[in-house]
Amino acid sequence: MKPTEPEPVKLFVGILYTDESLLEKAITLVVKKFGETDFESPVFEFTSSDYYKAEMGWPIFREFVSFHNLINPIELAKIKIETNKIEDELTEKNMRKVNLDPGYMDTNKVVLASAKFNAQKIYLDHGIYADPTLWYEKGKFEPYPFAFPDFKTNLYEKTFQHIRFLYKGQCRKMNST
Repeated sequence: MKPTEPEPVKLFVGILYTDESLLEKAITLVVKKFGETDFESPVFEFTSSDYYKAEMGWPIFREFVSFHNLINPIELAKIKIETNKIEDELTEKNMRKVNLDPGYMDTNKVVLASAKFNAQKIYLDHGIYADPTLWYEKGKFEPYPFAFPDFKTNLYEKTFQHIRFLYKGQCRKMNST
C-alpha cells in the first residue's frame, strides 16, 4: 500500500482559566491565529486536579472552542508552539493565567498536543508530542488509560459529540464537491 496524505482534521483548543476576561482575550488571540470558531462549549469547572492552582488560582474552569477551518494533522506541533506564545502573552507576574491545550479530532479519535514526553506520546516536531486521548467506538468517546483525569470522565462527551457532528458535516461537504 502506498502512503497517502491524511484527511483534514478538526482543530480545537481546550482553555483552562480563572478570569473570564482572560478567557475572552485568549479566544480573541486564537481566532486571530487560527480563524473563526464554529463552536464554544459550555463552561466546565475543572476539579479533577489542583496541578494549576498555585499558578492560576482557584476555581479553575475549562472551555473548548473548535475552528471552522480544518487542518492537516501535521500542523499540530506548530499550533502548540503558537498557543504557548499566546499563554506567554497572557502571563501575569511570571504566572501563567491561561492554559491552552490544542488538539484535533478525526472521526475516530481525539489527539492533544503536549510538550511533555510520556510513553504513549508520539513525537511530532519542535519538541511537541501527539497525545492520543480519546477514541470513538459504538457511538461514544472512550478514554485511553493514560488520558488526563477529566478526560476519563464523560464530562466532555456532549461537547466532543457536537464537535464530531460539525466535523462529519464538513467532511461530507468536502467529499461531495
